[in-house]
Amino acid sequence: MKLVIDRSVLLKALGHVQSVVERRGTIPILSNVKIEADKGSLRLSATDMDIAVMESVPASVEIQGAITVPAQMLYEIVRKLPDGAQIELSKSEDAQKVTVKAAQSRFSLSSLPADDFPAMSEDDMKHRFTITADECKALIEKTRFAISTEETRYYLNGVYFHATEDAGASVLRAVATDGHRLARIQIGLPQGAENMPGVIVPRKTIAELIKLIEDGVQQIEISLSETKIKFVCGGAVLISKLIDGTFPDYDRVIPSGNDKIMEVDGKLFAVAVDRVSVISSEKSRGIKLSLKAGKLTLSVTSAEQGSASEELEVKYAADPVEIGFNSRYLLDMMAQVEGEAAQFVFADSQSPALVRDPADVGALYVIMPMRV
Repeated sequence: MKLVIDRSVLLKALGHVQSVVERRGTIPILSNVKIEADKGSLRLSATDMDIAVMESVPASVEIQGAITVPAQMLYEIVRKLPDGAQIELSKSEDAQKVTVKAAQSRFSLSSLPADDFPAMSEDDMKHRFTITADECKALIEKTRFAISTEETRYYLNGVYFHATEDAGASVLRAVATDGHRLARIQIGLPQGAENMPGVIVPRKTIAELIKLIEDGVQQIEISLSETKIKFVCGGAVLISKLIDGTFPDYDRVIPSGNDKIMEVDGKLFAVAVDRVSVISSEKSRGIKLSLKAGKLTLSVTSAEQGSASEELEVKYAADPVEIGFNSRYLLDMMAQVEGEAAQFVFADSQSPALVRDPADVGALYVIMPMRV
């Protein structure tokens, strides 16, 4: 195997695949990236046996072949080579080493046979559809903040995708919740997704997918079965196992009787919450919202730190209400609001609140109250 490739092309592709690799794995081959040179292209592959990422990029191939080398090591070498460098990769005759050359730099890396690299089966993914990159970004970026990190509730450790009906229209919906807040985003149902099973895509897969949706990628092709999902983003392919569990009936926690509506400037509200919450304790992060006609008062009282308050003008004409929230959860939620205004819909001080983004009618958030 022998090839020459532009440093920026190789670095970008390595950045996509190497982050899948387990840093502290016990199986040596899983710490490696597989390199396959074939007729004008270089294909890189990495896996941790739960996720696999492959990417093909153009390269000048002199001798075809395949080998594996330590993923993190190769990435660091390429990252530290000068911009514009042409990198030569070649395999020794005994396939024990891979040489990396660029300008006056030369590295010799240990290698393992490509035949030992595990292949991740794709199963029979009979459900196939295409969505735009912007739609895919919205579905995952606006829900991922609510994914649970509690390993005992493993079925909440991802984003739940399913086809459903909303107001007579067929939609593809993404939902995530950690029991304290919930994010629900939906788009029109793509052709081919009509009979798809509800699937839970793991948190790590979501993080890797976001890296692949870059400038220039217009469409995302999605294929799935009941156990695996595949995303094709330009020249990159991501295959992942799905979480084997049942996502809870989230509709039960979405309140339907809330009638106290507050509209507030989203950016001003987020800045005020961030400012006042400086006083709150690291553990509780509690902040109180006191509402009356046209006015919102944010306040925090801490036995150790002192107190803080700030007033904002809002659109609100219902009965006065006081309710407490975790300030970090509020800020995470406000970061998803695209428009200038954010709409909060309350019932009382003990009930969950709805948060809507008037600029995105497909987005809905729920946040549970807390005692402050």
